[in-house]
Amino acid sequence: MVVPSSPTATKAMRIPTIDLSMERSQLSQSVVKACEEYGFFRVVNHSVPKEVIARLEEEGGEFFSKPSHQKRRAGPASPFGYGFTNIGPNGDMGDLEYLLLHANPLSIAQRSKTIANDSTKFSVVVKEYVEVVKEVTCDILDLVVEGLGVPDKLALSSLIRDFHSDSVLRINHYPPLKVKTKGNKNSIGFGAHSDPQMLTIMRSNDVGGLQIYTREGLWLPVPPDPTNFFVMVGDVLQVMTNGKFMSVRHRALTNTLEARMSMMYFAAPPLDWWIAPLPEMLSPPQNRSLYKPFTWAQYKQAAYSSRLGDSRLDLFKAQLDTHLLSSSPSHFQC
Repeated sequence: MVVPSSPTATKAMRIPTIDLSMERSQLSQSVVKACEEYGFFRVVNHSVPKEVIARLEEEGGEFFSKPSHQKRRAGPASPFGYGFTNIGPNGDMGDLEYLLLHANPLSIAQRSKTIANDSTKFSVVVKEYVEVVKEVTCDILDLVVEGLGVPDKLALSSLIRDFHSDSVLRINHYPPLKVKTKGNKNSIGFGAHSDPQMLTIMRSNDVGGLQIYTREGLWLPVPPDPTNFFVMVGDVLQVMTNGKFMSVRHRALTNTLEARMSMMYFAAPPLDWWIAPLPEMLSPPQNRSLYKPFTWAQYKQAAYSSRLGDSRLDLFKAQLDTHLLSSSPSHFQC
């Protein structure tokens, strides 16, 4: 698949950087500003040990270097396990392969048996990474509610710490291009979309490819930073802030002779949790909800039945008379 012609940033645009060692009141306001203006920012001084990151990257590299017939023993992804080429069930394709794991420790241990020769080691490494990245996620969500003036300081992070949280970890591997596409255009590794969850915490190896879509209508290439994290606002957080934050559209290109590997922690509430704006987001002058309330399971079902790039939140706008969606859980993860 080739990238369609679209405007790309021709001059340097500064990506917001959040230093978690900053003074807290200043830090919370900086996080809110970044979420409002970009829906995307880089996090430094996050306290995640480099060796924790390195161990997961090593395990991922070891898995993706296996012969295809061995990797396919961990699939097909339905939704968890190994998948390739097909991003979803609705015809979306990409130049990638991936592992998708539920963040629940028991699920990780079970799934590891089909992924790694040393399943215990793999399971321990993944669990360790998930735990430390979850803490970073919760810290950021606590900063969000402080910056928004929400009295309940755990209003968002408690959903991620909940035992039934539906958070997942995804490791994407984009093999290098062996032959340049016609016209020297880039190939789509993962098509343009927004993430349906609350927040995405992402890091990659030292190979570029990630782009975000700016409010000015430009695709902004994001320089790789293998030691720090990038944070993306998801659809659910857009709803919970009543549109004050906007989920960021992004895509991944494969335009290099080197392989790219990225790791995404998708922070999500429990399946039966009702999604609606925080009460503080309904204060005058914006005193009505822009969205109808829905459960996370309902939103996953809507996402699962749509194309990758569709605007799924349009189905839940308050002014729309949409049909009642089934509350049965689905397994879409993009």
